[in-house]
Amino acid sequence: MIAHTEIFSAEDIANSVSHGVGLGAALVGFVVLAVTAWATGAGLQIVGALVYGLTLVALFAASTVYHSVTHPRVRRALQVVDHCAVFFLIAGTYTPFALVTLAGPLGWSLLAGVWAMALLGVTIKLFWFGRFEGVSLALYLLMGWTIVFAIKPLWLAMEPAGVALLFGGGLLYTAGVAFFVWERLFLNHAIWHLFVLGGSVCHYLAILFYVLG
Repeated sequence: MIAHTEIFSAEDIANSVSHGVGLGAALVGFVVLAVTAWATGAGLQIVGALVYGLTLVALFAASTVYHSVTHPRVRRALQVVDHCAVFFLIAGTYTPFALVTLAGPLGWSLLAGVWAMALLGVTIKLFWFGRFEGVSLALYLLMGWTIVFAIKPLWLAMEPAGVALLFGGGLLYTAGVAFFVWERLFLNHAIWHLFVLGGSVCHYLAILFYVLG
């Protein structure tokens, strides 16, 4: 029992610290995004930056607080929020690419599709948390890779470096899922968090320099 408690403590410390660092970076990054978008004077750039920045901050805040709390009932409620925040971040990440880079009917259709999937995922988490975990994971991945249906227009509208950052971030998130589900591995969730940080950095840079820039 003692060994289990020590492992649990180490896991939660690693989890909260890793995404606590992410939260600090996200807050600073949000300010930079907001200022950059505001300087463009374009409404869609501003909306896209704000939606993405807020969902990024929300994800890291939810994760950090969840992993910092030990009270069972509070922790359970925060876990639901944490999982919902993932759906919102995926949809939030799509928002500037859909509104600014793709734009037009394709951009709006893509935006509507991913936000609809996000709301479906949040509904599952709110009403059936702990059930349909396979469905939730599949929905995360489906949302993340829906962008492949717009790969050609995206390639034509965006610089290659931006496309590389976008897909590089997606690959990091996807690779991290292997550690997320590998529950027997010590610190598996913290390792997953590192992949999330890496994916977030890639997408942030793509948006800052190749969507707003």
